[in-house]
Amino acid sequence: MSRSDAKPGRIAVVTGGASGIGEACARGVAAEGYAAVVVDRDPAKAQAVAAHIGGRAYAADVADLKQIEDCAEAIERDCGPVDILVNSAGIIQVPVRPYELPISAWDDVVRVDQRGTYVASLAFARRMIERRRGSIVNIASIAGMRSMPLHAYAPAKAAVIAMTECLAAEWGPSGIRVNAVSPGYTLTPALKLAIDRGERDTRALTANAALGRLVDPDEIARVVVFLATDAASAMTGANVPVDCGWLAGTSWSTYGGLRGAAV
Repeated sequence: MSRSDAKPGRIAVVTGGASGIGEACARGVAAEGYAAVVVDRDPAKAQAVAAHIGGRAYAADVADLKQIEDCAEAIERDCGPVDILVNSAGIIQVPVRPYELPISAWDDVVRVDQRGTYVASLAFARRMIERRRGSIVNIASIAGMRSMPLHAYAPAKAAVIAMTECLAAEWGPSGIRVNAVSPGYTLTPALKLAIDRGERDTRALTANAALGRLVDPDEIARVVVFLATDAASAMTGANVPVDCGWLAGTSWSTYGGLRGAAV
């Protein structure tokens, strides 16, 4: 899609948009006719994605208050008023015991996943509030909804879900909707690489999923686009799991696991 195809004055910003779920979301909003703006701390990858979808690219560390505020100001100046913000920037961690997880790694995850989501929301919402319109979608995780051996990532994503509800109530009277999507195990390039290296077992990842498979990034993006646009005009403060039924299926392990297909 070229920029001339975009809806006039409708700008959608995707943080962490240079790869994985963020890249899929950038493609998704562009396909809906929005002028997509890819924000990532890897400028080369951001530019490559933006060029592919006819958008713009900006480099910023979402957790750095000055960087993201400067970035928001530059986007508004260069592109126009931002109507949609998708907070997809995030990092993961290895599933180790607490004493095996360096506190520096814990700090990095919380800084990007929790603080970054909050700081980016503040930077872009300030102008949305002035205009009395806007939509923010945060990428949380099913890890924030269940106990997992991810002692930085899971609490950080739980915080994203909580802040989604808090900001929805805070900014709703100003015309701003804030929702979250909680992906399940999603076949991003990073996960595929881990599977190919033998670091993750596809069977273990899908054993408790009712649909018996991994999520595709585009399936996440379609729900994000729904929540971000007027199609979900009455929704705010919601957290929507997109997990192939993993949350529904996990407790069945107590009874021997999910049953086979009905006959």
